[in-house]
Amino acid sequence: MESKKKSIKRYNRMGYLFVLPFVIVFLIFNVYPVLRTLYISFTNMRVSERENIMWVWFQNYQRVLTDKFFWRALWNTVRIWGVNIVLQLGLAFLLMMVFSDVKYKMKGLSVFRILYYLPNLIAATSIAFLFKTLLDWRYGTFNQIINAVYRLFGASYNPINWLGDPSYAGVSLSVIQTWLWFGNSFIMLMAGVQGISKDYFEAAAIDGAGRWTIFGKITLPLIKPILMYVAITSLIGGLQLFDLPYLMAQKTDASYESVQTVVMYMYKFGFETGTTQMGYASSVAYVLFAIICIVSVIQLKLFGTKEG
Repeated sequence: MESKKKSIKRYNRMGYLFVLPFVIVFLIFNVYPVLRTLYISFTNMRVSERENIMWVWFQNYQRVLTDKFFWRALWNTVRIWGVNIVLQLGLAFLLMMVFSDVKYKMKGLSVFRILYYLPNLIAATSIAFLFKTLLDWRYGTFNQIINAVYRLFGASYNPINWLGDPSYAGVSLSVIQTWLWFGNSFIMLMAGVQGISKDYFEAAAIDGAGRWTIFGKITLPLIKPILMYVAITSLIGGLQLFDLPYLMAQKTDASYESVQTVVMYMYKFGFETGTTQMGYASSVAYVLFAIICIVSVIQLKLFGTKEG
């Protein structure tokens, strides 16, 4: 009996060998960089002066909190994300209502899922190049189409610099982000709707409930967990926005300062030649992390439900 217990324990220990490769990779590529960045944030480390590293404690964090350029970058990030999340969730909600309506009984959902999710499969560099070409103020397709419409009505059109004008650059990036991510939100919301028993919708329809009543009283409360997940993940992704603004905004454009995000600001100090202040860049990363945590907790409280 005792030998059987030992063999069972030995067999159970074999499980650790199977998870060991993942644990090692996770510690090296996930945990270590996070802890290393935390350490660097308390130093004055620069790429060019790695031998003269000094412990400066919270000086970098004090500098971040009093840095007006950091707060401007944060406002740019929130502004771009805010417009994006309103359009993204609005469009996803609209499509969800159409496809989940028992009266419409829309078919071909799987085809539309593929079409809506397709932009997520395209590399950010390709998307940036595509929209820089489409939105070029001199030869871009978008301005040419608008110009053709104006000509039909005998009016003249002054081309808009969609990416170079501070008044339009942020909104343009928000719309591109919406096109890129609304399919993902739509699929998440539809998954939540499909998890609801159809009996609720059919019973409500038989009782004469309208579409808005069904949506407000049945659909919305029951997809609240999915909605919370979409909102929080959108927040995390939005506040870490980097690729499209970095690839599409030119430093020589007047709009650059209006679309510079927090991660772009961090990248400037952490990696660009001449401003490699790794200690300060690391503190920017952790301040952004703290902001994301605080706002995520607030969202959890807002979406939280009292049970019992």
